[in-house]
Amino acid sequence: MKKMTSRTLARRIAEAASDHKAEDLVVLDLRKIHGFTDFFVICSGRSDRHVLAIADAVEESMTKLKVRQLSEEGYRLGHWIVMDYVDVVCHIFHPTERTHYNLERLWHDVPHMKIKGITA
Repeated sequence: MKKMTSRTLARRIAEAASDHKAEDLVVLDLRKIHGFTDFFVICSGRSDRHVLAIADAVEESMTKLKVRQLSEEGYRLGHWIVMDYVDVVCHIFHPTERTHYNLERLWHDVPHMKIKGITA
């Protein structure tokens, strides 16, 4: 089986989140800036339950694709879940946490990846 590119992986993660009504979805392309990961997928849920549902949907989608997660943090509280797939790191925020940490401001100089069918 051919290895999935990091760009395709980011798109698949974003699609899984979008399919579960993730809000303010952004994909940041870090490939030319940093070496620790290629992409950040950042999105929000409307509540802690919604954040958990998005994380579950992403994990289910990746399991079907046989993509293994390196680690996951924050699931128990449902305010900021970080799902590390090595080449792609997915951040799922509760709205208040998203505003507080404002990763888009921190990474303001990083290009955004456009995903067909997903509006940010």
